[in-house]
Amino acid sequence: MTQTMVRALRSALRGLSLLLVVLCHGEEKPPRPNVILIMADDLAYADLSCYGSKKNRTPVLDQLAAGGMRFTNFYSGATVCTPSRMALLTGCYPARLGWPGGVGGHKMSPRSGLPATIPTIGERFLEHGYRTALIGKWHLGEAPGLLPHDRGFQHCYYIRSSNNQTTKLWQNETIIADPFDNKRLTELFTRDAIRFIRETSDQPFFLYLPYTAPHFPAEAHPDWKGKSHNAAYGDVVEELDSRIGEILRTLRDTDQEKNTIVLFLSDNGPEGSQRSFNSAAPHRGGKWSSLEGGTRVPMILSWPGTIAPGRTHHSLVSAIDLFPTLAHACGISMAGHANAPAIDGINLWPSWRGDATTAATRNTLLYWEGWATPQAIRSGQWKLYFDEVKDIPDSATGPALFDLSQDPAEQKNLAAQHPDLVATMLITAREQLKSLARHATPLGGDAKTPPASSAKTPRWLR
Repeated sequence: MTQTMVRALRSALRGLSLLLVVLCHGEEKPPRPNVILIMADDLAYADLSCYGSKKNRTPVLDQLAAGGMRFTNFYSGATVCTPSRMALLTGCYPARLGWPGGVGGHKMSPRSGLPATIPTIGERFLEHGYRTALIGKWHLGEAPGLLPHDRGFQHCYYIRSSNNQTTKLWQNETIIADPFDNKRLTELFTRDAIRFIRETSDQPFFLYLPYTAPHFPAEAHPDWKGKSHNAAYGDVVEELDSRIGEILRTLRDTDQEKNTIVLFLSDNGPEGSQRSFNSAAPHRGGKWSSLEGGTRVPMILSWPGTIAPGRTHHSLVSAIDLFPTLAHACGISMAGHANAPAIDGINLWPSWRGDATTAATRNTLLYWEGWATPQAIRSGQWKLYFDEVKDIPDSATGPALFDLSQDPAEQKNLAAQHPDLVATMLITAREQLKSLARHATPLGGDAKTPPASSAKTPRWLR
């Protein structure tokens, strides 16, 4: 029997089962969707061909975008790894969670991470009957109580920090490789993800799949070595694209494609040592920077039959919005945790579905550089730097204002032409930052040696 025949038979049996339930018990609610949240590591805005890359071929992600929605104003949760993951999994700005600057193992102690009082997206989905998994890179604390199986993920197959910081591959609480083969991590993570999808058929699942690719050192898998036109970096990106194709085929083979939300994004902008191969064009800046290239990254959403194909979403969206938005799409309540601070994310699902009458929108977004100093705010099409920033020369003499709709490279300072707008945005930034400081939670982990914050007071907010 062919795979097509198997899928058709499985679909028919499911349809018959649902019909019997409806006949016996009345109208039945549709099954809750699965969620696969895929995150690349250090992938730049223009590293996919559907975002303009001329170096990398990414046909799978291009097709995913064509069949769903591609975002042009999506921002990762921070400009470096650890705080970006803190934001994604909690819906909070990292500053609200005690982030002192840096990443786990570099400024931050590897024994520090998410505060235990802050619910994660894994915990919330687990509480509501989802089977949950973390497959890939964690980088949110290595001490007991901070590990993924402590934070809502039932199945864990992962490395605890970046692929240049550790040699150990873990399955739950057991080391299964030391050292792991960096060239094969994308393959290994994909195999385990496919296994998880195939084994999870009796309940909805939430799969968080943060790959290490294309984080340095970029080392090509033997089957992809020399296949791209962009050295080892391109080989790694093109393998990642192909492996995601394997996951999508698994959804089709198991008849779960139309009941699975798939999201693809990056954790931050391009890493400096790989600048010969990556591209954030038309934006300047990269990892660690508050310029657009530091946090404006690709994001693709697919849910066949629910999200209309071929759409491009130009409105402002942040990774902090994904937790409340996905929870709403899956019928999961965001209420219920005592002492947890209010999240900063917004439920954007109605606008993604095209319901303009009830849709909430994101109007502002704060930016920090990698050492936790707040430096800019976006409001609509406008971005205002309220700190002195090396790559923005005019910021040495006052706040610098840019119209991102006309000037994505942030080259033409318009502050002198719009003094009232500058004043309003400074007030908004000051109020939002004061509110975050008042309601911040201490960083989780080793309370005896909390890392001192690297954040400085922004020059034009003093």
